[in-house]
Amino acid sequence: MKYFYCLVFGLAVILSSCKKEDVSSVDLPKNDSLPAAAYLDVSYGNSTQQKMDVYLPAYRNETTRLVIIIHGGGWSSGDKKDFNNFITEFQKRLPGYALANLNYRLVTADGNYFPTQENDINTAIEFLKSKTEDYDISQNFVYVGISAGAHLALLQGYKHNDVLQPKGIVSFFGPVDLERLYTNSDQSIPEQLKYIMNATLDANPNIFFESSPINYVTSKSAPTLMLHGDKDEIVPVEQAYMLQHKLEDNGVFNKLIVYPGQGHGWSGKDLEDSFLQVEAFIKGLAN
Repeated sequence: MKYFYCLVFGLAVILSSCKKEDVSSVDLPKNDSLPAAAYLDVSYGNSTQQKMDVYLPAYRNETTRLVIIIHGGGWSSGDKKDFNNFITEFQKRLPGYALANLNYRLVTADGNYFPTQENDINTAIEFLKSKTEDYDISQNFVYVGISAGAHLALLQGYKHNDVLQPKGIVSFFGPVDLERLYTNSDQSIPEQLKYIMNATLDANPNIFFESSPINYVTSKSAPTLMLHGDKDEIVPVEQAYMLQHKLEDNGVFNKLIVYPGQGHGWSGKDLEDSFLQVEAFIKGLAN
């Protein structure tokens, strides 16, 4: 099923050159002047979709922070290559940070139903945590997700913080309460959620509850930046306000940026502002 997801990113940047190599079994050099390195399609599981691209900055050390990027696509489409043209932009704005751009298994008509995607992100975080010494980076991770990827980033950060407590989470128009999204949306969205979960809300309410990040917010949850368009017809901005209220009720630092007139993705000046907001938020976490 083709997802209703549509992300419009209009900022043109040039992808830096990368070397394709699986570093899951590579011993990286240990010295005080490590050069920058980029490794594509690093395996963190047995599926061809369980891959990630890892970008390591020069002069990294045990204090180097890692930004983890998770693509969108309604849990059933999309690819890490969707972010290829933005890696250089992240590197320019966050010099000295490492980056990991993740893929995960996608829902198909034959299987990989949710929570396969949740489980894959958890496995990827465990893998990256285990590789921090090899990569010469810290375990200070920040999650950045778009749409379904934002949902996965929030779910990982709030629900699976026993694996690793992230320093912060950035959500571009991510759904946070799938039960409410199911019951308060037009017919195409409940149909998509039924397809993803392989269940209706009435038949299996638990899977909708357990897949909703808002249900796992506590006073220990990570600082969160939310960016949303007030005309989003796929993930209504109500979802962002609901999460903001839950975070505030638990005393968790958060910031919500709402872009007037924007839908499920944007370009131009608002996209430039989004980059500025993300840059400031992530740099602020280091203070």
